[in-house]
Amino acid sequence: MLSENAVVNPPATPRKTKRSLLPILTVLFVVSYSLMVMLVVEQGSTITSQSWLIKQLFVDSTELTALKGKAVQKHNAELQAKSQASTQAQDQTKTKSQAPSPQVPAQNSVKERPAGQVRRTAPQHPPKPASDAMDARRALYSI
Repeated sequence: MLSENAVVNPPATPRKTKRSLLPILTVLFVVSYSLMVMLVVEQGSTITSQSWLIKQLFVDSTELTALKGKAVQKHNAELQAKSQASTQAQDQTKTKSQAPSPQVPAQNSVKERPAGQVRRTAPQHPPKPASDAMDARRALYSI
């Protein structure tokens, strides 16, 4: 038997070594940070290309508007020239034809009012306050 004062050594058990997660977390952090940097760079290039495209479309739009304006002016000038030519032709035919009979009264499209009557204007409504104006794009629907 062993004496009570003797130190008893427990049986030898293999010690488990603690592995630290710090290296794995560091690698994951570096990888995720590099992916985020790549994303920011790609977004920057996308924004730059979209900005360039918008500027080009604006230039094209102004050129198209100018062309349409010139076409409308040309069309209006042609219509005005035609109307002037037709009125001149009508004036020439009127001078050649006989004058209208004085026995037939002239027809006025506007009805004449008696001298004592004055036309009343419709009452004006006061303007709506800006706070009452509702934006149609943001219509509020409640249940």
